[in-house]
Amino acid sequence: MEKYLLAHDLGTSGNKATLFSEKGVLISSTFCPYDTHYFHNTWVEQNAQDWWDAVCTTTRSLLEQGNIPPGQIAAISFSGQMLGCLCVDKSGNPLRPSIIWADQRAVAQASALEESISQWDFYHLTGHRNTASYGMQKLMWIKENEPEIYEQTYKTLNAKDYIVFKLTGNFYTDYSDGNSNGCYDILHWKWSEELISYAGLDPDKFPELKPSTFTAGYVTPAAAKETGLCEGTPVIMGGGDGVAANVGAGSISPGKTYCCLGTSAWITTTSEQPVFDDKMRTVTWAHIVPGLYAPNGTMQYAAGAYNWIKNTICQQESLEAARSGGSPYDYMNQEIEQSKPGSNGILFLPYLLGERAPRWNPHAKGAFIGIKPENTKNDLLRSVLEGVTLNLSLILDILKTHIPIDELLVLGGGAKGAVWRQIMADIFGTRIYVPELLDEAGSMGAAITAGVGCGLFRDFSVAETFIHIRETHLPDSENQSTYRHVKELFDDYYHALEPVYKKM
Repeated sequence: MEKYLLAHDLGTSGNKATLFSEKGVLISSTFCPYDTHYFHNTWVEQNAQDWWDAVCTTTRSLLEQGNIPPGQIAAISFSGQMLGCLCVDKSGNPLRPSIIWADQRAVAQASALEESISQWDFYHLTGHRNTASYGMQKLMWIKENEPEIYEQTYKTLNAKDYIVFKLTGNFYTDYSDGNSNGCYDILHWKWSEELISYAGLDPDKFPELKPSTFTAGYVTPAAAKETGLCEGTPVIMGGGDGVAANVGAGSISPGKTYCCLGTSAWITTTSEQPVFDDKMRTVTWAHIVPGLYAPNGTMQYAAGAYNWIKNTICQQESLEAARSGGSPYDYMNQEIEQSKPGSNGILFLPYLLGERAPRWNPHAKGAFIGIKPENTKNDLLRSVLEGVTLNLSLILDILKTHIPIDELLVLGGGAKGAVWRQIMADIFGTRIYVPELLDEAGSMGAAITAGVGCGLFRDFSVAETFIHIRETHLPDSENQSTYRHVKELFDDYYHALEPVYKKM
């Protein structure tokens, strides 16, 4: 009797549930949205009950779609949004909405930490910079502003941890999600008592840390009734979404690297030790694969910039796409192919929302530089793709100083266009591999983790049977030469404008 693996990918916009066979075949997938609440400019929250409702709805839907008996589900696991703070009581009841990754209210708390520990020491302890994004800083905010909530808090959880509790009744987190709390000792795989003390927090409010492959428990009778699953089905911890994608992208051994081109974009590789950059431009996560690390650099706005230029100057392409039933990006990509590498002298700085890696400058702004009378719309469009890729190449260069990298697998919506993939190959100077499934890395990583955790798979090398490469792009030597010069200008222009950004 064939076994199946159920993966839940708890994202910002909703939960994506996916069913894989033990042979790595995608059986079916479904999505259930939930609301995100934005207010006070930088506050962003979600209701944990919405996560659970979405998991129940999608689980039942998948079982019905695939006509799969619940008894054939070998295990369940998760890929979930990171950097959150959900306070629950001893019964697991949420005490307030979850403060999610995008929330920036804890700026004062992050600054207060710097009175006890420098950015340099914080970075070398956790693998990350001290910012308002992390869970510990958010819990500090709750303690200072909602003390009654803090006092009632038994544990603080991330999204997938809450679902694990709802399924099993147990409170845990894994190393990758623990890493996103901002108080995780990355070298010793444990909570940092030193950092928690500096933050003035109770260490018992953080859940017990476990490997991503740990069996957190088994589906309870109550959870079985709500989800349609069989009581006793193994629940495997899983990991944070950014790191689960490592597994789904085949980045499971040192040097294996991938790039995800979504609204934001990142390059992540795998290493045996954390990568500590001398300028703190990249970060390091605890990997899903026990004992390994996932060095990473994330830029703020990538395919989001391409979407912005579509909405700004590509109304005609959108109209044509509506008439033909196609995508406006297909028309835009055709126009980009009519512009030469280097965009006829136009450079685009992609900092529309400030920047994380490698600049770490919230004041940075976007810019087109070098526009001349002979330039065309095609040049503008191409420069956007080149600008995003040039910024990503700076991240890749940092990682390359520590780890040999000569190939990348690309994922995400931005990877659908062949023209962008070739630009990446030429600017990065690496082979670019394109898998059959561009949007399933998180789900696939969770499914593989479920299989390893329940003993269905011997180890994570099974990822090779899940990933099917459909296309490869090789660097063009002539284009590489052009882009080496463009890349120098790209960096020069950023630094020339850097003193101006705060005045704007």
